[in-house]
Amino acid sequence: MQKRDYYEVLGVSKDASQEDIKRAYRKLAVQYHPDRNKSPDATDKFKEVSEAYAVISDDEKRSMYDQYGHAGIDGRYTTEDIFSGVDFDSIFRDFGFGGGFGGGFDSIFDVFLGNRRARTRGPRVQRGDDLQFELEITLKEAASGIERQIDIPRRERCPVCEGSGAEPGTSVTTCPKCKGNGQIQIARTQGNTRFVQIVPCDRCNGAGKIIEKSCHNCRGSGVVHPTRKINVTIPKGVETGSVLRLSGEGGVSTSGGSSGDLYVVIKVLPHEIFQRDGSTLYLEQPISFFQATLGAKVKVPTLDGAAEIKIPPGTQTHTLFRLKGKGMPRLNAYGHGDEFVRVIVQIPENLSRGQKNLLKEIAEEFDE
Repeated sequence: MQKRDYYEVLGVSKDASQEDIKRAYRKLAVQYHPDRNKSPDATDKFKEVSEAYAVISDDEKRSMYDQYGHAGIDGRYTTEDIFSGVDFDSIFRDFGFGGGFGGGFDSIFDVFLGNRRARTRGPRVQRGDDLQFELEITLKEAASGIERQIDIPRRERCPVCEGSGAEPGTSVTTCPKCKGNGQIQIARTQGNTRFVQIVPCDRCNGAGKIIEKSCHNCRGSGVVHPTRKINVTIPKGVETGSVLRLSGEGGVSTSGGSSGDLYVVIKVLPHEIFQRDGSTLYLEQPISFFQATLGAKVKVPTLDGAAEIKIPPGTQTHTLFRLKGKGMPRLNAYGHGDEFVRVIVQIPENLSRGQKNLLKEIAEEFDE
């Protein structure tokens, strides 16, 4: 549904003063506040007038709205941003509402954001850190797949205090300043506008609790940093840049959230003779002038042993020969790629006089 003009919603003109805007909102908020109005559309009406007031009672947001309309607000501010600087507390306090829906600043977020805002009250629950580890393997290991044990330094919950940060046997109390929320409101007034800023509590550093005595093992942080041995299974066919995700093997949350993940980034070391392109391998194989001229059978290396290729007579240097299925395994697929052998014809050096004479005779026959 298309939003109505904010000035129309509040019933004020575009040049209305802040006092006129506040007076209009107070009247409409009393009319539609769900604690007083039980009609089915009261909540939607209350949302509409509250959003309109939050925007045009703020000089910066009002300027953006006057220039660009709703696009200037929706494209720039989140719902929480729209309401973050507005002093609803004093308005609702004047209404005489108590707790629950009429609780003021937080109740506005309850209306617009539902349980999402409620979940973020108090000390913020954060997921543990994701960790990254680069693992070097050989090309042969990438072809066969391996299991490796790696050492990961990571953050974990302190086993002595079980993450509380308090020395066992000592007390942990709710912070009296923020009442366990971990946040406080700092209000300031500029002209006719009152700004409210939500910041971490400076008494408990945002933890929401006061520790009588810090744990001797973790020094009050609730976490330690041991090195853990983790087994990693490397599948066949991985390439440099392949990433393996080990769920829950990252850092432990310090606030009761889930653990992070461990991402193992694969680096396949260069091979001394093979060049790789996906599942295809390339190999340069020297052959003699005489093998190229007369033809021969030549043994060449592959990842799983030697194979034989047939060199036809008159083979030119850099000719490619294909060994089907002798390349790398295809990652997450069936079968193998191919191996291509590029023959490099080596011209003989340091020929004896007799050898040179023989070659001259052959060359003369070709010139005839």
